[in-house]
Amino acid sequence: MNRTGFLIALAVAAVVGLVFGIFPSLDLKFSAPFFDAEGRGFWARIDPILLWVRELSSWLVALVVAPAVFALVLKLALPRRPLLVPGRAIVVMLATLAFAPGLLANVVLKDHWGRPRPIDVIEFGGDDHFVPWWDPRGECPKNCSFIAGEPSGAFWTLAPAMLVPPPWRAFAVGGALAFGAGVGLLRIAGGGHFVSDVVFAGVFTFLVIWLTHGLIYRWAATRITDAAVERALERVAMPGHDALMRLIARIRALSRRAGRGRDVVKRPLAI
Repeated sequence: MNRTGFLIALAVAAVVGLVFGIFPSLDLKFSAPFFDAEGRGFWARIDPILLWVRELSSWLVALVVAPAVFALVLKLALPRRPLLVPGRAIVVMLATLAFAPGLLANVVLKDHWGRPRPIDVIEFGGDDHFVPWWDPRGECPKNCSFIAGEPSGAFWTLAPAMLVPPPWRAFAVGGALAFGAGVGLLRIAGGGHFVSDVVFAGVFTFLVIWLTHGLIYRWAATRITDAAVERALERVAMPGHDALMRLIARIRALSRRAGRGRDVVKRPLAI
């Protein structure tokens, strides 16, 4: 997670932004091979195998984040137990998932950047006018094309990839990039997004991950330790946990008293 990755991401954003800004019709040309003008439209959106692959990609993202979620929930439920996943890894994975695909892609941009999806533009049988990636004044009212949401989630797998041990990190990062690109191609083929939507989804997601990783791991002014995360979770969870344990103990004590009372009532009188 060094400065080289940051510079590469900026270079990709600059090149793609400039080229697709000056020649916006490139987005239409890249989407055109997936469009059947004879009646099926974007055939990939109804292909059962590709629909299954799309569903599988969402489950893969959920599977990747599941260990962090499970470790966090277990720690909050049993705060005296050590975390099963390093604390900083949990923070990076959950924070970047919430901020990149969650907040930035699906709330801030997709609901406020009115770029219509390929399937909705006039060139592909829709009713809306095509606009380039930089223009938020399109006719899409909500859940629009820029940036691509599902590819953003797929590119998010760069976050856990950056946390694997160094000998395997390059393979993990390459796999995450391939996964994001594959999901992006699937959405382009289905008429859900343009190429520029997918590229910027990858760039923005990477930048969120790069910034979060720097804050948590690299920069002296803000970096923290796994132990600090664990102690913070314990401070949050312990009061509630202790109160729950006291309540359970009280209920058990009342139950035992009630049981002894029933025994006394049932005991036969001595003659």
